[in-house]
Amino acid sequence: MSDEAIDRTKLPIRRPPFTGVANQTLGGSEPGWEQIGHVKPPEGAPNVLVVLIDDAGFGNPSGFGGPIRTPNYDRMAENGLRYNRFHVTAMCSPTRAALLTGRNHHAVGMGGIPEFSGGFPGYSAMLPRDAAPFPKILKENGYAPAGIGKWHLTPEKEQGPAGPFNHWPNAWGFDYYWGFLAPEAGQYDTMISENQKIIGVQEGRDGKPFYFPEAMTDQAVDWLHGIRGHDSEKPWMKYYSTGCSHAPHHVAKEWSDKYKDQFDQGWDKLREETFARQKALGVVPADAELTPRNAEMPAWDSLSENSRRLFAHQMEVYAGYSENADYHVGRLLDAIEEMGELDNTVVIWIWGDNGASLEGTPTGTFKEGTMVNGLPLTDEEQMQLTLKWGGLEEPGAPK
Repeated sequence: MSDEAIDRTKLPIRRPPFTGVANQTLGGSEPGWEQIGHVKPPEGAPNVLVVLIDDAGFGNPSGFGGPIRTPNYDRMAENGLRYNRFHVTAMCSPTRAALLTGRNHHAVGMGGIPEFSGGFPGYSAMLPRDAAPFPKILKENGYAPAGIGKWHLTPEKEQGPAGPFNHWPNAWGFDYYWGFLAPEAGQYDTMISENQKIIGVQEGRDGKPFYFPEAMTDQAVDWLHGIRGHDSEKPWMKYYSTGCSHAPHHVAKEWSDKYKDQFDQGWDKLREETFARQKALGVVPADAELTPRNAEMPAWDSLSENSRRLFAHQMEVYAGYSENADYHVGRLLDAIEEMGELDNTVVIWIWGDNGASLEGTPTGTFKEGTMVNGLPLTDEEQMQLTLKWGGLEEPGAPK
């Protein structure tokens, strides 16, 4: 169907009128070949890659003055545009719903998270049928769309084989989905869904344990190769949404070790350093003033040596986890470049759907379930568990 013949103002786009001749028999009949075609995208339509990093603060990545090395994120910023006014809802699901629909989150039923789906229009967690997400708009206009990674937009009671499936990723317009539906997941034992089926925890490959950031990137690259193997020209849209840096902060020791001793100065000094770098980069105004430390957070110098040691190590793990996410997005970008398509791909990379999270309480937590059940662990208790965070030689041992 030629671009001029398509009315793109309403979805779904109607099939074109039959231009052939249909007699009672084939004698004298003429086919209308437009009947077996499909809607093609506008000429020159680019690919679209949306990368969403979860639960990360504005001051995390080096591209915005943060202490975490993000070379791939910085590369995209240096070769594109750097925005510093992304408005969010301070919660995961509402931000994602607004991002994927271009509407206020209440207008699409996502005033909160879908685990608390309720009986009011703005809080039902039920996407209205008259609110088309942009993946569906692109699909109806000839794109191949896929979602890879964290979802968190399906009501919990619908996450099973009985459905209904009209709030699963495929119903939002994705031809293919692979990832997890929940708000968070272990990165080594992720409960994976593929399209409309829960396929469960996956095994690792080549003698290595399963690791979700690596696996989701493999899936993303495989999907791209499949698209190009079938159609050399069809534009694609990919929503690549990481589990990082939402809890649990799972990353191999070699990544957290890259930041060993780099946060010993504490959060008060780190805030000042980050703020100075942000001014130098121009991502905050030159005359901006650093906001006071929140009253809930004690002064770093007032903490015991044990507490300082614990919190510095928590940040080492968080930073390593975040840099690892940047590395895997870089793998995806490299694959697109190897296909010769990076220059024809609009890359929108958002570092943080709703800013940093305080779910772990001011002291952090080794296990989020303790916080949810009103049993936050003290820093002294958590020091006995730091071995499992992969950084200290022995629990309680001095540096």
